[in-house]
Amino acid sequence: MKKKSIIKLVALCMSSVLLLAGCGNGGQDSKEAGGKEAAGQEVTLNLAYQYGLAYAPLGIMKEQKLIEKAYEEATGGKVTVNWNQMSSGADINTGISGGSLDGGFMGVGPAVTGVTKGVGYKIFTNLSGQEHGLMTNDENIKSFDDLIGSSNQIALVNIGSIQHIILGLALEKAGKDPHALDSNLVAMAHPDGMAALESGNVSCHLTSSPYIFQEREESNLHEINDITEVWGKDDSFIVGVASVKLHDENPQLYQALCDAVKEAVDFINDSPAEAAKITCEFDGNSEEDELAYIEKSKYSVETSRLFELASFMGRTEFIDSTPESYEDLVFDNVTGD
Repeated sequence: MKKKSIIKLVALCMSSVLLLAGCGNGGQDSKEAGGKEAAGQEVTLNLAYQYGLAYAPLGIMKEQKLIEKAYEEATGGKVTVNWNQMSSGADINTGISGGSLDGGFMGVGPAVTGVTKGVGYKIFTNLSGQEHGLMTNDENIKSFDDLIGSSNQIALVNIGSIQHIILGLALEKAGKDPHALDSNLVAMAHPDGMAALESGNVSCHLTSSPYIFQEREESNLHEINDITEVWGKDDSFIVGVASVKLHDENPQLYQALCDAVKEAVDFINDSPAEAAKITCEFDGNSEEDELAYIEKSKYSVETSRLFELASFMGRTEFIDSTPESYEDLVFDNVTGD
């Protein structure tokens, strides 16, 4: 009996050793496959976005579940994607720095600010370029000279938003201080800014598609043309940012996100009419208007004039430190300038 007990004890110990060895190999294989991503594992991706046609590819991604499909195809696993609509890039920066978001889509200005401030992300893709315009309901306002030193309020998404940076660019081009209208700014989401302009609660609204197109159709509004030429639809407007943690610890999920954006951008460029049928439901436009707005926009994963904008922001103190190179702002999969 004693001999049998010893044999059983040895067998039990060997089983324990094999079990522990098996657990160790599984952890190592999981790490080699992409950090926290084991085959078949369920993960969650928390993303944020804002308002307007500039974000149209995201409607395609959501409707067609492109991230989910790309991740499952690559790993066999499942990903739950939580989409959060927010009013500004500053809100997205707060979410990423606090760990409640893995990434988001925002104006290139706040994205540059976030990278240089060390929020913990870089740009992983371009998304779109759009027309911008500065509209007013006051017939006496014809140029920047009528605004500088006045009490007229200018609604835009946020202080430090891409609209704020574009306004600074336009002011400098007109020979003015890029910050000459900072005291006139009031932060409002695009829809709220348009409503405030139409009701007379603010004098001006600096906005993008589709709101700029809708405001241009209002007979009691007119455009201050100084703003329109400095940053066009061929230039980066909305970019995607991803946390360094997502990029480094979950490379397969990061790649699925990149692949999904590329697929959505290709779809909207190749089949704009089909895309409009999907995105109009997210944007609240008619299908006909949505298609017209899409065709006036540019969707691309390649950045344009990104480093030029960042250099301007540093030189004019929109940011505290100027990046030394394009590569300081983006992950290594990103192309453009």
